[in-house]
Amino acid sequence: MNKLTRIFAAAAISSAFVFAQGPGMGRMGGGNPPDAATRIQFRVEMLTKRLGLSDAQKSSATTIFTDAETATTKARANVSTIQDTLAAAVKKNDVVAIDQAATQLGVINGQVMSIQGKAEAAFYAILTPDQQTKFDSMPHGPGGMGMGRGGPQAMRSRTSQ
Repeated sequence: MNKLTRIFAAAAISSAFVFAQGPGMGRMGGGNPPDAATRIQFRVEMLTKRLGLSDAQKSSATTIFTDAETATTKARANVSTIQDTLAAAVKKNDVVAIDQAATQLGVINGQVMSIQGKAEAAFYAILTPDQQTKFDSMPHGPGGMGMGRGGPQAMRSRTSQ
């Protein structure tokens, strides 16, 4: 496998992970994945069960996650076109176009991560100290209910090392 093919394969695989929709809960009902509103409702219900969210917190969380979903959908709007451009550039061995498309996908990935991180921060801010402690002890992962293993506390300790 030549270097260009490996780069394209890595970019395609990375894009599939980066731009996959949904909070990592798989397909409910065995058919199509749930829509954004259903995913958000499921997420808020799960967080309510684990953290004991009040009605006001549930409403705020729903708004926070809905706004984030809307923003990430806008950010991802051109991903398919850019991936097609990347695929065409690979077939033409157009390294400049490959770099441009990869950079565009990277920028979108950064935007999505920023939107999701800000939503997690806004959610974390509405929690009581007891709820934050519970949240910090929950397992989190990409596309899940938190920011990564151990929640915001762990993120602070990892970034301060």
